[in-house]
Order: sequence, then structure tokens, then C-alpha cells
Amino acid sequence: MAGRRALGRRFGWLWASFAVSSYGTGLGFGAFSFMAILVLHSGPTQVAVLAASGRAVGALVAVPLGPWVEFRRKRPVMIAMDLTRFGALLTVPVAFALGLLTFAQLLVVSVVVAAANIAFNAASGSYLKALVPREDLLVANSRFESTTWTSTMLGPPLGGVAIGLFGPVTTVVADAVSHLLSALGIRAIGGTEPRPERSGGPRLRAGDLLDGWRYILAHPTLRPLLLNAMTVNGLIMAAEPLLAVLLLGHLGFSPWQYALALAASSGAGGFVGSRLARPLAARFGQRRVMLVSGTLRACWPIGLAFVRPGVPGMLLVTGVQLGLVTCIGVFNPLLATARLEHTAPDRVARTLTAWSISTSTAIAATTAAWGVLAAATGPRTAIAIAGVLLLASPLLLPRREHAEQGRDPSPSTLSA
Repeated sequence: MAGRRALGRRFGWLWASFAVSSYGTGLGFGAFSFMAILVLHSGPTQVAVLAASGRAVGALVAVPLGPWVEFRRKRPVMIAMDLTRFGALLTVPVAFALGLLTFAQLLVVSVVVAAANIAFNAASGSYLKALVPREDLLVANSRFESTTWTSTMLGPPLGGVAIGLFGPVTTVVADAVSHLLSALGIRAIGGTEPRPERSGGPRLRAGDLLDGWRYILAHPTLRPLLLNAMTVNGLIMAAEPLLAVLLLGHLGFSPWQYALALAASSGAGGFVGSRLARPLAARFGQRRVMLVSGTLRACWPIGLAFVRPGVPGMLLVTGVQLGLVTCIGVFNPLLATARLEHTAPDRVARTLTAWSISTSTAIAATTAAWGVLAAATGPRTAIAIAGVLLLASPLLLPRREHAEQGRDPSPSTLSA
């Protein structure tokens, strides 16, 4: 499977930090949607706006962060972003306890967390490329992916129980604390990290903001992968708040049933898929497995349009999520590895930032559009349309092997 290959103590701390923040995020899965629906009594359009605006404005705020992160040591950036997320999330339970929580505050916190997520991911991807030898990147990414899906499987059901027992802000507190613990774990990695040398002038120029996109759009492999990611992530995530409205509002599912139906199957499928990624790639080739799994993941979401109340509905949601996320679990570590392999070492932070901003903007725009569509046609119809459009997304995947431009032959640039 993903193997027990030792990647070193420093990777162990990085993985542990990733794990604790992933489990915190899993506990807080859909927390803002729950609070908007159950505390602020928001409708489908407001829930969609909440999901979309945080990503869109957060992506806009993050535009200058790529060049900024590129020429700074990555561990301090990761710690700062963890502390930023901790502070922003902690304002929500404080406001709730004082009776001052508003929809506007949820929007602002969503923006701050979204921007911090983008900066953190850019720094951590660049740090990982320097920390782990190239031949072990797929092992590392598979471990991160399996951790993500394990936390998805265990976190939301536990979060649903916690909300039922202790109130709707409990999981937000857990999510905030997890980022604080993550910052402490990253600090414990230790070692030295050289300061990256700045190319060009000493100051950030307006043109530097577009470097990541220039690099991606000029690359024959990264360009179609980004277009596919924007389409697939946008359509899948646009249906998520509508599915919450459909299940929690129209069909009468309780929060724990909703969390269990999605999380248990998603976690199991993602864990199995991520564990299969490396052996499948070793047997059939990374490009072929990525193409097949990327195609298969587009075939499942349309099934969510046929969900019904009660046990049959739960079984259908569980089955669709299991198939979808198993394919995603195989695809994602292969995508993450290919993205790092095809990016030059001095471009990783800018490229990952541009990637995150592009996918976040696509998700935000699609989520907002589907919120309007759901208001006009109903959530079930909007989910069905997203599923139909997803069937065409495999056409955006790269079909041919291209030269490995940007690949880094050196195993590591971090000193022990």
C-alpha cells in the first residue's frame, strides 16, 4: 500500500502537525453552514453566499501571498498562518457566547481562514518538495491524503454528536485549537532552513503577482490539470451546501445522520483510495492511473440528485460518496506529486498559490451561481445539473505525456 517507508523525524513532525489540524477541520466540517442554518436561520441562497464569499474574497486577499511566501523561510510562514486561523476561528465562539454572532462575522472569518489556508498550503508544498526526496513525494502525499480522509471519516460524525451535546460552536473551538497545536508541531520540526534568494528586484512588483499563472499556463501538463481541477472542484463543492439544505431542510435528516452519511463513506473511500495510489502507479504508471481515476470520479455525483428520505436516502448518499471519494483518494496524491515534480524549485510557492487561488475562485463562483440556480429551480435540480456537467470534465485531463519541464533532480535543499 502506501508503505511504511521511513521519511525521517522532521517529516514525522510535519505529518503529525498536518494530522492534528486535519482532525480539527474534520470535527468542524460544515460548522459554518450548520450555524447559518440552525442558529441564524439562513436559507439556501445565504448558505451558498457564505460558502462562496469566503473563498472568493479570501482568494483575492491571497493574490500577493505567493511571491511573498516564495522568498521567505517556509516554516515561520506556516506557523504564522496556523496562528492566524486559530485567532480568527476563536472569535466565533466568543461572539456566540456574548449573543453577538452575525452572518457578517461568519463571512469575515471565512475570508481570513481561506486566505491563511492558501498561504499555508503554498508554504507547506514548497517545504515538502525541499524536505523529501523526489522518489518519496508520492509516499508523502499518499500519507497526507490518507490522513485527510481518515479525519473526514471520524471528524464529522463526532462533530455532529458534539454539536448535539454541547452546542453549535463546539466544533469551531476544536478546529481553532487544532491549528494552535499544528503551529507547535511545526515549530518542533527544528533544523535549519536557508533563506530563499530573491530573483529580480528587492521589492515586490505588480508583475510578480502573475508569475504563478504564467508558469502554469505555459506548461503543457499543469495547464490542463488546473482547468480540470477548477471544473471538478467547483461543481462538487457547489453541490455541497445545496445537499446540506436538501438533506437537513427538505428531507428532514438530522445533523448526525447527514454527517454520518457523508463522512463515514467519504473517509473510508478516501483512505482506501489514497493507500492504493502508490501501488497502482507503480504497476500501471502514474499518468495512466491519474487519467482513469480522474475520469471515474466524474461519474458519481449525479446520483445525489435521486436521494430520498429515510434509510434508502442515507444508503444512496453513502454509496455515491464511497465511489466518488475512492476515486478522488487515488487521484489527489498523484495530482499533488505531479504538480510538485513539474514545478521548478524556485516557483513552487507562487505556482501553488496561483493554483489555490484559481480553484478557490472557481469554487466560489460556481457555488454562488448554483445558489442562485437552486433558488430558481430547487436544490435537487441544481445538484442534478452539476452532476451532468461533471460528466464532461475528463475531457480537460492531459492525454499525452509531455517533457518533464521544471522537474528538480536534487533530493533536498534543507540542511539537517
